[in-house]
Amino acid sequence: MYEHKQKLVEGFTKKYNLTKLVYCEISEDVRSAIAREKQIKGWLRSKTIRLIESINPEWKDLRCELSRFFAPPLVGLRMTREK
Repeated sequence: MYEHKQKLVEGFTKKYNLTKLVYCEISEDVRSAIAREKQIKGWLRSKTIRLIESINPEWKDLRCELSRFFAPPLVGLRMTREK
């Protein structure tokens, strides 16, 4: 999470200057986490927003809460709210 926040990792997060982790799921292993992330990223944006808002209606940054714990691989979404 630190590497993404500091833009040290090439990819979507750095390209679109996304800094807030607004949704995550705990996964059993890396393969299932990657599969779930691909599934969610294939959805329409409206469906993804509904998923985020079902657990995080205020779009709070969850990174701080998660960094206190050692967790298994996570499925994470970083998005900006449309205005």
